[in-house]
Amino acid sequence: MKAVGGVVFGGPRTVVSPVVIFRHRRPTIRCYSSSTDHVSFIKDVAAMDPPQHLSNLLKVLQARGESLISPGAKQGLIPLAIPLSRSSSGSVTALLRWPTAPAGMEMPVVEVRKYGVWLLAKSVDQYAHRILVEEDVNHSSAGNDDIFTASADAAQIWYKKGDFASSGISNLDVYLLKKVGLFPDILERKIIQHFKKGDQVSALVTGEFYTKKEHFPGFGRPFVFNAEVLLKVGRNVEAKDAARGALKSPWWTLGCEYQEVAAIAQWEDEQIEFIKEKVSEEGKEEDLKKGKDPTQIALDEAAFLLDLASVEGTWDESVERIADCYKRAGLEEIAKFISYRD
Repeated sequence: MKAVGGVVFGGPRTVVSPVVIFRHRRPTIRCYSSSTDHVSFIKDVAAMDPPQHLSNLLKVLQARGESLISPGAKQGLIPLAIPLSRSSSGSVTALLRWPTAPAGMEMPVVEVRKYGVWLLAKSVDQYAHRILVEEDVNHSSAGNDDIFTASADAAQIWYKKGDFASSGISNLDVYLLKKVGLFPDILERKIIQHFKKGDQVSALVTGEFYTKKEHFPGFGRPFVFNAEVLLKVGRNVEAKDAARGALKSPWWTLGCEYQEVAAIAQWEDEQIEFIKEKVSEEGKEEDLKKGKDPTQIALDEAAFLLDLASVEGTWDESVERIADCYKRAGLEEIAKFISYRD
């Protein structure tokens, strides 16, 4: 059965107790659209400290052709997202606002998808750093001064043009992993390359490395991909266990549809039915009778509702109920953020 616990951050379903309980305020209806407004939105609505170099990242995204969008334009998106920009292909880049997270953890940068999010980088600085490196390496002859000008003084902190060429490292992915940080897509590409070379041992070792909890805390994607790796080499029982472990993470962090992971886990609809039962009035009443704390029940319900919404991508239908759960848990500011729409 699915592990039960208040998913307010991620990883195995455990509770991170809120440090501060905020008083309820009625949301002020305001449209946010500029880089300054993104900073204001994060302060006033998301109740978080804005990343120091967020304005630089937004300028970089604009310089490479993306359009800034209002952080309150969350219709159809997972309600934990703070939209930043939209590319010409329609993909939305956003910050992820965990309901609660360990002190000092920065807001990750994600690509918003119908069934949840794909982790792009663990911080604004890391994502901007990667963009600058890739622009320098891939478009060095096409004239990319706008990108570096847009990042202003912050570029001197992250990367200067020519750093890759002078590093002595010939492979871009290797440079990014060594000099910038760990990225899910690069690690997955590295594993695929090991398989193409017939090196199953290195593929398995890298897959295991990918799942280390300190690398991508809160995200289920590494465990999903590791399950696929194990399946590919015929270790079906281990793949099943890995997939079931992945489903202890929030389903919207799997990086794919729930059904794909459930198939490896050899589960049909029993997990979905279990969650539906837990969020029913009867299920909540049963938890109360067992002595479960009402705050914990509310947090569990919010987490389970996010999981269920991710299965079909029906975020808007669940927003108000999720917000109400956080209100009942005493997290008024989170509730306001969840329910906010332009």
